[in-house]
Amino acid sequence: MQLSFLELLLIAAVLGFGGIAGSTAGMAKLLLFGFLILPVLSFFSGRRK
Repeated sequence: MQLSFLELLLIAAVLGFGGIAGSTAGMAKLLLFGFLILPVLSFFSGRRK
């Protein structure tokens, strides 16, 4: 999923940075932070059991 956002971002960069490039970069950042935070949270929640 993140690779498709990266491809879309690269295509938008070649054509000129516009609204779609900014929104795609924003969604990619959200996904990145989400996928970084979820394993940490699951590690700590699994440790309590």
